[in-house]
Amino acid sequence: MTENIVAETAERIFSDLADAQNLNNATNEGWKTPLWAALTDAGLPLTWVPEDCDGSGASLADGFSVASSVGRFAVPVPLVETMLAGWLLSKAGLPSPAGKMTVAPARPQDRLTISADGSLSGRARGVPFASDAAHIAVIARDAKGYSIALVESSACRIEAGESLGSDASNTVTFDNVKPLSFKPASSDMTPASLMLMGATVRSLQIAGALETMLDMTVRYSNERVAFEKQISKFQAMQHNLARLAGEVAAAVAAAGSAADAIANSSSFDDAVFLEAASAKIRCAEAAEKGTAIAHQVHGAIGFSMEHILHRFTLRALGWRDDFGHESYWATELGKFVAARGADELWPLVASR
Repeated sequence: MTENIVAETAERIFSDLADAQNLNNATNEGWKTPLWAALTDAGLPLTWVPEDCDGSGASLADGFSVASSVGRFAVPVPLVETMLAGWLLSKAGLPSPAGKMTVAPARPQDRLTISADGSLSGRARGVPFASDAAHIAVIARDAKGYSIALVESSACRIEAGESLGSDASNTVTFDNVKPLSFKPASSDMTPASLMLMGATVRSLQIAGALETMLDMTVRYSNERVAFEKQISKFQAMQHNLARLAGEVAAAVAAAGSAADAIANSSSFDDAVFLEAASAKIRCAEAAEKGTAIAHQVHGAIGFSMEHILHRFTLRALGWRDDFGHESYWATELGKFVAARGADELWPLVASR
């Protein structure tokens, strides 16, 4: 019941203040202020922060439902990133500040370190919304393992950059940056844990965006008339719509299964790895195939800046790269299966 309330709250706010057509027609970014204020008043940015740290104290399932909603509306504000940052900070018992946040690193190849004097060093690429965020939650290696730190964005060097969907995606350089606070991470928290969590969230967002693409594409095919009949009546078009529906169903199932695995597990174990890696691979594949079909059905109008389709397709494609692209996860999954051996593969898969 709680999950429904959280998701309904998010979707109501998005419907009122983040309608894709309204944002597409906006001449400036003034809409961001009331949207973020409404999200903050509802407690959504700190969904995963415990109540004793002034957060909402909602469950992982609640937050995952919000991530799906963000995807369905292609919301271009760092709500999911702030949720991830609050979740990461809570793993070290650190309080979350008010305002927009993001997390680093966001790519599995990037490494950050904490020196003996507590300063942070390293370079993180593709950090989503870093230029919009006031703070960055960081997981970095120190002499004893890993620590989680809270850093002011203004203390870092942030290079301009954009994702495919024109959202901020920045390279952040930590040059002996002094964090506001830091503590050792719990034993199960590593950069790999952050990648798995981030990959699952991005999978949910991709699946949500694909759901909206399917709705838009079916509706357009029923409205568009060619040769005196709706294009949805043509067999080739029906075949394309069926393929798109199949990709959407696969993405929703894979992302949902990964979210359930994390929500019902006490650690990032082998089962969570299998689910999260598989979800990112399958959702990325669905994004590639699904966006191509959606644009093919819409034709030239779908590529115009006036149409809202691109707000969903470009973001779905861009989310493929965050927290490990599908090639990375396919390689890691192959290594995982090879290490376990052939005899353990089927029992592991069948157990899911």
